[in-house]
Amino acid sequence: MATDDQPRHGWTVVLRRQPARIEEGRPAGGYSNVFEIICRECGDDPGRDYREVSPKLQLVRGPYPITNGVAAYEKHLELHQQPGASYRPETMTNAG
Repeated sequence: MATDDQPRHGWTVVLRRQPARIEEGRPAGGYSNVFEIICRECGDDPGRDYREVSPKLQLVRGPYPITNGVAAYEKHLELHQQPGASYRPETMTNAG
């Protein structure tokens, strides 16, 4: 599982501490005490603030307390790993 406040190159899904806000594509104002899932395969962009992404991506992002975030992250990965799956948030019925 990738957990980090600064995602690394080459990742597709990450559980990160939710920044207080994003300015110019970078975290600003510290971090909250909740976590969010950022999924590039679903079309999310880690440089966009929670309020800037679609409601469907907000469902994927959370926010989650850490324990729920880990469970939602694992469930989200499973959706992408299903054979022949082309998972997109438009087809999501439950993010976590």
